[in-house]
Parts: sequence; C-alpha cells; structure tokens
Amino acid sequence: MPNHDREKIIHRRTPESAAMVASVQRAMAITPVLNRLTYADAEQVRAVFSELVGYPVDDSFMLIPPFYTAGGTEIRVGRNVFINQNCTIYDLGGVEIGDDVMIGPNVSIITSGHPLEPSLRRAAVTANPIAIGRNVWIAAGATIIGGVTIGENSVVAAGAVVTSDVPSNSLVAGVPAKIVRALEG
Repeated sequence: MPNHDREKIIHRRTPESAAMVASVQRAMAITPVLNRLTYADAEQVRAVFSELVGYPVDDSFMLIPPFYTAGGTEIRVGRNVFINQNCTIYDLGGVEIGDDVMIGPNVSIITSGHPLEPSLRRAAVTANPIAIGRNVWIAAGATIIGGVTIGENSVVAAGAVVTSDVPSNSLVAGVPAKIVRALEG
C-alpha cells in the first residue's frame, strides 16, 4: 500500500522547520557517541541507539556502527533487527522496521527530499514514510526511497533502488528495482 497519502511538506522559516533543525542537531550530538562504539559494545550500542530513537529497543537489536540519521525519533524497530555498518536512515517521514529484518552494509533508507519544481526546491522539504515488513533482507548498498512499503519475507538485492512498493515474498533488483521472482517460505 503506497504511503504518499501521508506526505509531509515542511516549508522554510516555519516552526516545523525549526523543529526539524533541532532534531537534526540532536541527532548530530548523539551519533558520534554511537559511532565511537564497536561490535563488542553491543549493550552500549543498544543504549545509545535507544536514546537516539527515544524509546528502549529490544535486547535482540543489533547494530554495527557507524550509523547515520537526520533525526532518529521517527525510527521504529521491531525485535531481532540487525543493521550492518554504514547504514543511513533519514527518518523525517517515519521509518517502521518489522521484526527479524536484516539490513546490509551501506544501505540508505531515505524518507525525505525536495519538490521537483526548480523554484520550490529550496523552499521546502518533503517526506513520505517507509514501512519494512517482517523478515525482510535489504542487501548491501540498496537504497529505499520515501513512500515505499516492502512486504514481509522479501529481499531487496544489493545495489537496488526501491522507488515503489515491494509485494510480500518477492525478490527485487535493479535501478529502479523490479520484481525478479517470487520467494517461497
């Protein structure tokens, strides 16, 4: 189900843009602390990530730093989620990550952008939510664009750019990502 009906538009020089800037500044203060930790610091990684997102993540959550975000407070992760090195999540539009999700290295999950019209590009930020279903694997270097839902049990191939919804139990690949085949349980 497309998420474009939940699009946010934040115009410059408004209370909403000031709140967005404050959120970015907060994240920029927390992520360096997170990124000084190592794979061996799993408990501390969970504690700092919990501070970043604003709620305690499950003890099964695992992240290998470095990690980057433009806010953090709009990220929701389920149980048994694994995020590999160098993941970037721009979460202004909201990012829901289901249980048992694996996110490979160098993955970008980007909910925000700008209007296409040249005269409006610098005047506003747009954001659409991203939903990642249960038991999804997003392979190395993939990019997920705002407004997309990835159905449960699906796989996003390495380097794919996902610009539209992915049905459950599907393998997608390419730029833009297309269904390669159905996956069996």
